[in-house]
Amino acid sequence: MITPAPARRRRFAHLALRLSAAAGLAVDAAVHARLADRYDAVGDTISQGTLFRAESAAASLAVLLLLLRRHHAGDLYAWLVAASALGALLLYRYVDVGTLGPLPNMYEPFWFADKTLAAWAEGIATAALTILLIGHGRHRI
Repeated sequence: MITPAPARRRRFAHLALRLSAAAGLAVDAAVHARLADRYDAVGDTISQGTLFRAESAAASLAVLLLLLRRHHAGDLYAWLVAASALGALLLYRYVDVGTLGPLPNMYEPFWFADKTLAAWAEGIATAALTILLIGHGRHRI
């Protein structure tokens, strides 16, 4: 049986979006894991290094869900991880929020190579997953 061209294009686009999101989240996980030790001293109750390790773990799980399971809930989880990471990065880059309960003050008002790489990776993953999730919604109707 030959698959019609529009269905093949849709499957290819779906795969490309999924791989782009997984790659972005994998970069995000690697950057956060690599930087965690540098931030262990930031914070009293919960260190920024601990938060970086948690982000790395969450992003790694999202990558596995994207690559091994094709399910709406996994895609939504991956979007939440990518979007929240990008949101936190941009917030703490531009706003001195201060400490929030047990969370440390993570204000860092400058860009450096790893932060820029993480921002791009999180942005690409968020964009790809947004398109993927919109596509899920369109094909359910």
